[in-house]
Amino acid sequence: MSAALPLLAPRDLDAPLAWCAGVPVSAAQFIAEAQWLAERLPPGARPVNLCRDRYLFALGLAAALLRGQTSLMPPNALPETLQQLCSDGRIVVLHDDPAEDAAGLPALAVARPAGLAPARTVPLLSADLEAVCLLTSGSTGPPQPHVKRWGPLVANIGAEAQRLAELLGRDSIAGLNVLATVPAQHSYGFESSVLLALLGGAAFDAGRPFYPADITAGLARLPAPRALVTTPFHLKALLLAGVALPPAALVLSATAPLSPQLAAQAEQALDARLVEIYGCTEAGQVAARRTTDGPTWTTLGALHLWREGEGEDERFLVAGGHVTEPTPLADVLELQDERHFRLLGRANDLIHVAGKRSSLAHLNFHLNRIEGVDDGAFWMPPEQADGVTRPVAFVVAPALSEAQVIQALRERLEPAFVPRRVIHVDALPREATGKLGARTLEEFARAQLDGETRFEVPADHPAFEGHFPGQPVLPGVALLDLVLQALATRPALQARVGATPSLDEVKFLAPVGPGSALRVLLREQGAALAFEVRRGPICVARGRLSAGTAA
Repeated sequence: MSAALPLLAPRDLDAPLAWCAGVPVSAAQFIAEAQWLAERLPPGARPVNLCRDRYLFALGLAAALLRGQTSLMPPNALPETLQQLCSDGRIVVLHDDPAEDAAGLPALAVARPAGLAPARTVPLLSADLEAVCLLTSGSTGPPQPHVKRWGPLVANIGAEAQRLAELLGRDSIAGLNVLATVPAQHSYGFESSVLLALLGGAAFDAGRPFYPADITAGLARLPAPRALVTTPFHLKALLLAGVALPPAALVLSATAPLSPQLAAQAEQALDARLVEIYGCTEAGQVAARRTTDGPTWTTLGALHLWREGEGEDERFLVAGGHVTEPTPLADVLELQDERHFRLLGRANDLIHVAGKRSSLAHLNFHLNRIEGVDDGAFWMPPEQADGVTRPVAFVVAPALSEAQVIQALRERLEPAFVPRRVIHVDALPREATGKLGARTLEEFARAQLDGETRFEVPADHPAFEGHFPGQPVLPGVALLDLVLQALATRPALQARVGATPSLDEVKFLAPVGPGSALRVLLREQGAALAFEVRRGPICVARGRLSAGTAA
């Protein structure tokens, strides 16, 4: 028979567990509302918790726990993702937005009931209860499940809370008020906001601010001591905004390594201690460090690490405490002992250039340290024409030229990893957590490098008149004009061929009629540019642009 563990860690039931628009909600009130909602969950249901309001998310989670149900947390709320769960007929979508697209699945709106008497007893749960199932996207196929039982979650958050209290010089984190920019459905946001309150003794704000002004207002609404749970991406944007920030006791960061310079800047701006959390979906939270104290991470609780294998077969594993079975990590570590290590980068993002080895995470770390780079990422394209693959850097850096970024990287990186190309973009396609998925980056990079531009041919385009009666077809010269329009939006590509390029090897392969949606793709081809005009999967025209005088 498994042990029974409480829904909430020991605390004053009349003290705030959460803050909703600046109004405190006590732990006793939360329990009563969760019990009320639990009675309304369908028997045997598997809830998919999509609530954006963090308090309503926590209510849905607690209600499911009280009914012995496992909450499913998908990587996103897209209908196609939800449809992949349809094989389980017990699914019910919990939401707090009437416009939520539940992909045809049964849905239940989560709202707070009125007039409930506060509960005076904390419910107990089985330590073996499958509390949540985190669904992470695989490269193909349906989301991959990672089940978390209540007992290990309690141990994990207890170890985190203890480490945070030590780093803050406090006996506990009781009374710490947490504002999080990370969605509650993400494992880090789930653990370090909702669970840090339920199982660590803190209180969380119901909102999920994104813009610097909203983060500032959210912090100002909370009483001290405050904590900001965020990511390097959100933190950098907040500090670049230059707004005056309310003091906080703690800034918690995860999802990517933080530079010591940005950590120091954050500590100064918020008068706080900045702590990073290292972990993964499979093992949960593994280690923490105060970044300004140095690069060494220390494992949480009873966790310990070791290495297996050599060379390409090398891997690092963690076990102990809340990790009941040896679990491989996806990173390359430099072990100092079984509890202390340095993080060298992702095992699956190691790259080799000219006989040298590095990781994309390491390159991104140095790229984002450059003053004037608001955001940036390296990408490794397929093998190039000369047989050597070299990294490309995409940057959001309005005040810096390509040459300035490259020069700054030369001062930080080995020559083999300095990109030959730095491409300026308005923004990178990051997720709400600040993460930049490998597949998303690849699609984004290809679109940028191919120079994709979209056009829609209006039905009343003047070129259709008389060309041809009864069967209008867009003439080739109009298609070539679209190519030149697309080129004009890509200054870096246009610089290769000049303002009046020559057209070579042009072929028109399929007719284009009224209302057609076209894509013009431009890519480098030696000193020239190759172009294609596509309608869906069909190539309707292709050719080359080279420096010279237009024909």
